[in-house]
Amino acid sequence: MGAERSMTGTPVPSPRPALADPAAADELPDGLLVADEHGRIVVFNRMAEKITGMARGQALGRQAPVVLPLTGTDGSDWWKTLDPYRGLNTRTRHPEQTVQLADGREVLVTAVYRRDSHRRVERLSLGLRDAGQRARLERQRADLVSTVAHELRSPLTSVKGFTATLLAKWHRFNDDQKLVMLETVNADADRVTRLITELLDVSRIEAGRLEMHRQVVDLSAAARKIIAGRVAAGDAATRFRLDVRGGLPELWLDPDKISQILGNLVENAVRHGAGTVTIVVEPDTGKEGAVVSVRDEGEGIPPEAAQRVFRQFWRRDRRAGTGLGLYIVKGLVEAHGGTIGVQRAPGGGAEFRFTVPAGAPDFA
Repeated sequence: MGAERSMTGTPVPSPRPALADPAAADELPDGLLVADEHGRIVVFNRMAEKITGMARGQALGRQAPVVLPLTGTDGSDWWKTLDPYRGLNTRTRHPEQTVQLADGREVLVTAVYRRDSHRRVERLSLGLRDAGQRARLERQRADLVSTVAHELRSPLTSVKGFTATLLAKWHRFNDDQKLVMLETVNADADRVTRLITELLDVSRIEAGRLEMHRQVVDLSAAARKIIAGRVAAGDAATRFRLDVRGGLPELWLDPDKISQILGNLVENAVRHGAGTVTIVVEPDTGKEGAVVSVRDEGEGIPPEAAQRVFRQFWRRDRRAGTGLGLYIVKGLVEAHGGTIGVQRAPGGGAEFRFTVPAGAPDFA
């Protein structure tokens, strides 16, 4: 077999060491293919293996167009159209494009050049993304917009209706009627505020930009406060039970976010469960930290749905709010370095169980 030739048609010399640290490249969330000045692959990260279905050992040292034949949306040979090594020497990158792999699957490709002082390509980097994943993300965003629009319409319509009625016919209503209308407007305004807060939380979780303001938190006291708030809002005190088991280590947590986690889980148990809602706070055996369980005595969550409850828009029924609450809870727990899951409670019903680690945070 003759010597392998580069993309420019010239013989390819012996391979040189990779131009990037493979271990670092494997940490990237996108596929990365790096070719040297001869078009030979020197970096092929783990995500590139996953997207293309080709093992790294089959790709390294070979010509990029041979390893990764790509077809444009018009059916043309993407590599010939791109002509990266003999095309315009002023090019530094190609914007993201949709192309097809040899098996017909669509991927998103971005090309970036590094040129030497003579404007010759000395490295070509291709970023690869799963087009199916991008489409799913776009559908999720569209679902989010649709859900938000739907959830906002009802309270805003109510607010507009009552305020317009009061402004136009203020003197026709007695004080009791006015009070009922204003209380409704106030409740609907609170509903809109909660929805906006949820959206901001989702945005920060997805961007990895949740701000944590840690201080020493007493979990049992936080749970008592949540229960007291529910009772003050009209729930029966006998509906709740707090079970604190053993002493807890010092816990540095964000008190507002812990209240949000507990409040959401308790509200979920009250709204969708039945019987007594029990909050169990105990040390995390085998680890330094604490475990909190919120249990109800309802029908519980089917085992096949247990992996979906923390996804965006998961709802037990179509009337169960936005479906963002448990997704946010999971994000807040994980921001503390903890974990959360759902299982069947000892007495039936659903049990949401989350952990938080102990120890002071590193303020350095």
